[in-house]
Amino acid sequence: MAASGKLASFRLPPLPTVGELIKLYNLRAEKQLSQNFLLDLKLTDKIVRQAGSLRDAHVCEVGPGPGGLTRSIVNAGAADVLVVEKDTRFIPGLKLLSEAAPGRLRIVHGDILTYRMDRGFPESISKPWEGGPPNLHIIGNLPFSVSTPLIIKWLENIANRTGPFIYGRTRLTLTFQKEVAERMTASTGSKQRSRLSIMAQYLCTVRNCFTIPGRAFVPKPEVDVGVVHFTPLVQPQIQQPFKLVEKVVRNIFQFRRKHCHKGVEKLFPEACRVELTQEMMQKADVDPTLRPTDLTIPQFRALADAYAHFCCHDPSLLSYEFREELRLKHLARQRNKPMDQPTGTAPSPH
Repeated sequence: MAASGKLASFRLPPLPTVGELIKLYNLRAEKQLSQNFLLDLKLTDKIVRQAGSLRDAHVCEVGPGPGGLTRSIVNAGAADVLVVEKDTRFIPGLKLLSEAAPGRLRIVHGDILTYRMDRGFPESISKPWEGGPPNLHIIGNLPFSVSTPLIIKWLENIANRTGPFIYGRTRLTLTFQKEVAERMTASTGSKQRSRLSIMAQYLCTVRNCFTIPGRAFVPKPEVDVGVVHFTPLVQPQIQQPFKLVEKVVRNIFQFRRKHCHKGVEKLFPEACRVELTQEMMQKADVDPTLRPTDLTIPQFRALADAYAHFCCHDPSLLSYEFREELRLKHLARQRNKPMDQPTGTAPSPH
């Protein structure tokens, strides 16, 4: 980290504290939006340091709220900070910050789940995917309710090099519930190993930076919070489309306490389930009695490759969902008549 003297030129002028802004604008954290404010600037500075050097960087901050983390980002020397805030109550306080840092803080009133970040920054900051990451960072103290769907969306963007990743291997520094942070970084065989572990680690280098105790937030959440840093890999560890990988991983982990072949079975229609499951496990050379938590990423890669092979021969497999087959069977039983053969169901081999 640069010496504080070197950062002095970046320091914001005297402003009301974040706590004073909350009182000034009568701001309350909305429980239904899972909002929790982080008022301690030492902690927000510590989060920002995990992103690496922000000198002259472009930064997108997700859900800045009253602006505590925003101040730390600006003070770290970022040249261009774009904040995306859904809640109108926080806009006046953010405008105050923007006026104190002329030309360096842009405010977008919108939803990060739909905001087009690929239009938010100049093309000139782009770096080739094979090169180093661009001088662009995504940083956010995420509301718990949005954190998992948002990281899944960004992981899909990484796989497809879309959204904030049109600029290159954009790095992310984000907060999650401690349990979710532990899942992201869980190693093979650990009890926290989950769908999120595989999806994050096959696409990124993932680092669990540190834990913030719940008491540091206002209001105090019932859980502690983990800060996680992601750097997209030059080559993903699984070379298959994101939707296919996600489907294989999701199906396998739905029976996390059972042998992995149980989840693999549900990738196939009932009529050909047993034969194709056995063939897929053999093709992938994976022991069918392993638990999902014990599978390595290379083993998931082998399973995804094997499933892709079947999908090439029968494209309807990719859209097959076993729950839909169950639903149709249930409806047929209710009507007390034979069920029409569902889409994607292979004819019986008998």
